[in-house]
Amino acid sequence: MKNIFLFLFLMFMGKNLFAQDKSNVSDSGFELILNTLLSHSVPEISVNDVKAEQTEVTLLDAREPDEFAVSHIEGAKFVGYDNFSLDSLKDISKNTPLVIYCSVGYRSEKISEKLIEQGYSNVSNLYGGIFEWVNQGNPVVTGEDDKVTEEVHAYDKIWGSWLREGKKVY
Repeated sequence: MKNIFLFLFLMFMGKNLFAQDKSNVSDSGFELILNTLLSHSVPEISVNDVKAEQTEVTLLDAREPDEFAVSHIEGAKFVGYDNFSLDSLKDISKNTPLVIYCSVGYRSEKISEKLIEQGYSNVSNLYGGIFEWVNQGNPVVTGEDDKVTEEVHAYDKIWGSWLREGKKVY
């Protein structure tokens, strides 16, 4: 319970502490939240580095089915979080470069830990998740035809406050 209060306090402070400088509101506050929320137990990769290597990595989406259905990074494979199973990766070599993402990086960090424990040797967590991807102006897609969309599942209204770009869907 104490950790929940600390987390909510940090979220509130992150949003309000930097509100004076409008160009830094989300970036600095979001960075504070990520540094507090994530354990940094797995290698992390920036949005820019993923964009540079996107054709050379396999993107895994560790969100829930309804989140993935709204939108995802083009080419990403859904693996989920609550019902994650290694069976979803049976066709992927343990040496394949994998980048796992979720909304902000917490769930994907946990899936990354599981993959590393199972012998996957080239695993990275997308720092800031799909929120940071979209906040930096990168496209997301929806549907089986991978149609570009502005919609992003914002998880809930509290977490959605960190999504500055795109159209929030709950």
